[in-house]
Amino acid sequence: MNIKTPYLVYLSAACLFLHGCDSAVPAKRIPKLTETYYASDKKPFGAYIAYHQLGEMFFHNSIHTESRNFEESWKNIDDTSGVYITIAKTLYTTNEDVNSIIAFAERGNDAFFSAQSFDHNLLDELGCKVFSDLDIDILHGILYKRTGIRFNSHISTDTSMYRYYYYPFTTKFASFDPADTRVLGYSAFGAPDFIVVFRGKGRIFLHCEPRTFSNYFLLQYDNYHYLENAFGYMNDHPQHVYWNSYYARLRSKDEAMNNRNDSGGFSSLSEILKHPPLAVAFWLSLSMLLLYVLFGIKRRQRVIEMVKPNENTTVTFTETIGRLYLQKKDNKNIAEKMTTYFNEYIRNKYFLNTYLINGDFIDTLSRKSGVPHGKVESLYRAIDRIGHSMETDDFQLLSLNEQIQDFFKRIK
Repeated sequence: MNIKTPYLVYLSAACLFLHGCDSAVPAKRIPKLTETYYASDKKPFGAYIAYHQLGEMFFHNSIHTESRNFEESWKNIDDTSGVYITIAKTLYTTNEDVNSIIAFAERGNDAFFSAQSFDHNLLDELGCKVFSDLDIDILHGILYKRTGIRFNSHISTDTSMYRYYYYPFTTKFASFDPADTRVLGYSAFGAPDFIVVFRGKGRIFLHCEPRTFSNYFLLQYDNYHYLENAFGYMNDHPQHVYWNSYYARLRSKDEAMNNRNDSGGFSSLSEILKHPPLAVAFWLSLSMLLLYVLFGIKRRQRVIEMVKPNENTTVTFTETIGRLYLQKKDNKNIAEKMTTYFNEYIRNKYFLNTYLINGDFIDTLSRKSGVPHGKVESLYRAIDRIGHSMETDDFQLLSLNEQIQDFFKRIK
């Protein structure tokens, strides 16, 4: 993992500070220890390392960053094997968010939430309770100490204790429904802090120690293996991987509620109209714009030349590839090149995973592209036959080319 040298210096300074070393690094070089869990934050308790390590784990998919609440982002997701990741110090959710999370999981997706504190509406829906002894430890003067976290040895083959020196891991799941819940991990005190709740065809993972995904923790010893194994429970080849940055930036339950209310209408306009000076300026500007439009109608509009539509460069490229290889009569090579380019087009345009072709993939591609289901299914049967054959004759090659070009002509 490639981490820039200045960042290592800062992080080393924080580590020495946490271990009580006063003379090694000047205090002014110690970075902030605020727990942000931002994907771009390289300070000790940011999530820069976690975000990029997940990108390497799910290398078949680029990570999509969501900056909206779950209710809003769920409207644009039709996955049935996706992975949705949220890491925050406190998870503030609305009832609408919770309903969307449940619906997302029931369709076969995995939702992962790591937070030291959860809203009661989510926990009540899943039949869980969370309790933390950290405040009690601080009250008794117990601050930093060497502590750890581990996986459930009855489920995982990883029996390591992943340690660090900072606030101990004391948040735990005090209760949960054993009928649809499994414990995946424990703190050093033997308390469950990582569980999975099964809902419909999917799963909801709840993890109450987000510091284990901080830059500081993952750079200690071999702790990056903890992240790899924690997310190893997810779908191996998800349709999409989503990283939500919205909840890490929320500071209160009221802010979550206000954001939802604002999303129902033109929030900027309502904010302007709250202030009389801004309201006067807005209406004055609107009146002037209306006058400009009314007077402009009388002006004669010039003739607009017809613009030649862009050519379908995808079809052109496919034909060029065919001409380049046709002279060599290497039909197999030509077919593989055409298939590779076609699948790359599907991934970039429709954000679909072409490494796993099944009924759900055919249904989704047909719906997004507007191409009839039978045409899409026939095309991928032809691709599959060519992929499993040792040689490709002229008829198979011409048939594949015709089906690909027919697909492009039928796109909405």
